[in-house]
Parts: sequence; C-alpha cells; structure tokens
Amino acid sequence: MDSPRLTWRKSAYSGQTGNCVEVASLPGGGRAVRDSKVPEGAVLVCAPREWRAFLQGLKGDGLSR
Repeated sequence: MDSPRLTWRKSAYSGQTGNCVEVASLPGGGRAVRDSKVPEGAVLVCAPREWRAFLQGLKGDGLSR
C-alpha cells in the first residue's frame, strides 16, 4: 500500500500526547489505520464491512458481553 498518498486524519478527541491512531479512507469505502507515532510503520487495512463492524463494536452495538 502506498500510504504516503493517503490523506490521514486523527480524531478530534486525540490529546496532545501523540498516543493515537490515524485513519485514511480507501477507494471503495475501506479504511487504513496506522499508529500516529510511527507513520512509516505498519498499516492495518479494513474492508468496508470490517470497518462498519469495528465501528459498531466501539459503539457497543456489536459486542457480546
């Protein structure tokens, strides 16, 4: 993946500590995720369906307890 060509963004909730992740939109609706402290490091790629499931889990909609 050519991650330098992606437009990366951090959450507005990210603090000044630099301990956050960055997300970039991919063609077709997927997302790429990386560690903001190591931008040249590994990139996690999520298909659109995987990204939606991840967001649902964060909201508590998709987690079994």
